Amino acid sequence: MRPSAVPAESGTRARVARLILEHGPITAAALGERLGLTPAAVRRHLDALLADGMIEPRTARPRGQRGRGRPAKLFAITDAGRSAFEHAYDGLAGSALRFLAERVGEEAVAEFARAQVSGLVGRLRSEMDGVPADQRVRVLAEALSADGYAASASKAALGGEQLCQHHCPVAHVAAEFPQLCEAETEAFAQILGTPVQRLATIAHGDGVCTTHVSPPRHRTIDESSKETGR
Repeated sequence: MRPSAVPAESGTRARVARLILEHGPITAAALGERLGLTPAAVRRHLDALLADGMIEPRTARPRGQRGRGRPAKLFAITDAGRSAFEHAYDGLAGSALRFLAERVGEEAVAEFARAQVSGLVGRLRSEMDGVPADQRVRVLAEALSADGYAASASKAALGGEQLCQHHCPVAHVAAEFPQLCEAETEAFAQILGTPVQRLATIAHGDGVCTTHVSPPRHRTIDESSKETGR
């Protein structure tokens, strides 16, 4: 298996791989119909992608069919195939950020990074107002998982909580531009309304991006008394 890279973006094979990524599992017939290819041409590209480990075959019985006929053969992207696409995007993103840093400066990269996470901040800050403090890290983890970060939340041994991201779609770029990780950490603090500390990142060679979230700050008796006028 040699899933080294996505075929040239202009190539038909790349279009086949991309359709499987975006719409798979999908049949060879559906691929041919979408791309206007003959069955022989589709088979040739599928065989090459299978040999490279980019895709894998699956079977599925058509709806409503019980025990009769041959199950439909589908094709789905593999983890290696998905990774190859991510690496291809990494190269483009890295080139763009290097260009930005050289032409405008490092602060422009930091500003870009903050802009990238602003959508997550805007989406979750208002939502967190109605979430109990002890549930906020879990809600954030669910939102990150929906965005492809495979995140989880758990209680930390020494207090507070631990937010883990088991996948990072921009890890290769973040290894060169730590501003991406820094902006994300700042965003977590804004969303959760409590201090956070990044302990490990995939970009720096760790297996998991790990962030410690401090316990929510509780009001003192004096503060509560002032608010109630006692």
